[in-house]
Amino acid sequence: MKKPLGPVPEIDLHALIVAEAIPRLAEFLQGAYSAGSPQALIVHGKGTGVLRLEVRRYLAHHPLVFHYGEADRFHGGAGATQVIFR
Repeated sequence: MKKPLGPVPEIDLHALIVAEAIPRLAEFLQGAYSAGSPQALIVHGKGTGVLRLEVRRYLAHHPLVFHYGEADRFHGGAGATQVIFR
């Protein structure tokens, strides 16, 4: 059984368009990393999948991100992405 994430920084982007979401995501990631959090949760919703795709495309090249992937079902499943920092 997977260990629960516990309290982690979280951002909810699911009501935003990509052009609004990415700058907020960048600021959020920097803040969470600077605060010493080992991981973070990004809620992007399921919708059409465009926001999820663009969020993950952004994370793939972000220098602070070690790993990212779909959150477990208790933290949003396909509607959220878990990030582990370097």
